Amino acid sequence: MSDKKILVSGVKPTGRPHIGNYFGAMKQFVDLQNEYDARIFVANLHALTSLQNKEELEKNSREVILDYLGIGLDSEKTTLYLQSDVPHVAELAWIFGCLTTMPYLMRAHAFKDSEAKNKEINAGVFNYPLLMAADILIHDADVVPVGKDQKQHVEITRDTALKFNNAFGETFKLPKELIIENMQTVLGTDGQKMSKSYNNVISLFATDEEIEKAVMSIITDSESGVPTNVYAVHSLLRDKKSLDALYEDKKGKYKELKEELIKDLKAFIGPMRERRKEWENKPEEVERIIKEGGMKMRKIVHEKMVEVRKKVGLIHHE
Repeated sequence: MSDKKILVSGVKPTGRPHIGNYFGAMKQFVDLQNEYDARIFVANLHALTSLQNKEELEKNSREVILDYLGIGLDSEKTTLYLQSDVPHVAELAWIFGCLTTMPYLMRAHAFKDSEAKNKEINAGVFNYPLLMAADILIHDADVVPVGKDQKQHVEITRDTALKFNNAFGETFKLPKELIIENMQTVLGTDGQKMSKSYNNVISLFATDEEIEKAVMSIITDSESGVPTNVYAVHSLLRDKKSLDALYEDKKGKYKELKEELIKDLKAFIGPMRERRKEWENKPEEVERIIKEGGMKMRKIVHEKMVEVRKKVGLIHHE
C-alpha cells in the first residue's frame, strides 16, 4: 500500500476536451501524479443526469480514458476507472441521502442554477452532491483538486462526512480542496470564457487545419496594437518575457501574431494528438487499463463499505 496521500477526482464524459479543460484541470492531474496516489474516474453515473443515450455515453466514457492517456497520465501512477465499475458509491450516496435534508441540498450551486433556468430538474441533479461526496469519501481521500468556483463541492463532502461521523462514529476522513492558485480562466476565440456552449473552443487534440481555422477566427481589437484575445491564448504556451518581446516586435501585425500562435499550438498539441492516436490503436491495452482500474478500486472501497454497513446496522454477508 502506498504511503502517498490520496487524490481523487472525477471527469464527466461530455465530448471532446478543449485547451481550457487542459489548463484548467487536466494538466494538473499529470503534474500531481508523481506526488499523490491519484485516482481519476470517468463520472458516467453523474453523466446520466443529462445524457440518456447508451451509445453516446459508452463512446464518451472511453474517449475520456483515451484523452487522459493522450495527455500523459501514466496508468502505473494514476488509477483510471469508470465510476460505474465501483457501484459501492451509489449505495453510500443513498446512505448519505438519509442523513441530509432537502433544504441543505437546495443550496447547492448546480441545483440553484438549474432552478434559475426553470428546468425540469431530475432527482439525479438534486442528489448530485451526495454522489460526489460518496465518490470522494469512500476512498478516504486526502485532497480533491478543484477550481475556486468548485470549492462548494468539497465543503458539502466535508459536511456529509461530519454528519455520518457524528451519527455513527468516526469513519470518514475530512478531505481538503487542492486549489491550484495560478489556475486561470482560459479565454475562447470570442474573448469569453472558453466553453463548448459558447462555440468558442480550441480542441485539445485538434488537427492542424482545425487549429488554423480556430486561431484565425479569434476576435481581435484594434486599439493598443496588441490583440488581447490572441495574447491571452498565447500566454498559456510561452513565458511572459519571450511573449512580450514577440508582441512588441510585431505590434499591430495581427495576422503574423496569429500565425505565431498557430505555430506554437501545433507544437503543443501535435505530440499529444499523436500519443492519443497510438492509444486509440491499442484497444485491448486500453480495455485492460479500464478493467484493472475498476477491479483495484472495487477491492479497496469494498473494505470501507464493510465498515460503513456494520456501523449503520445493515446486515452484511461476506
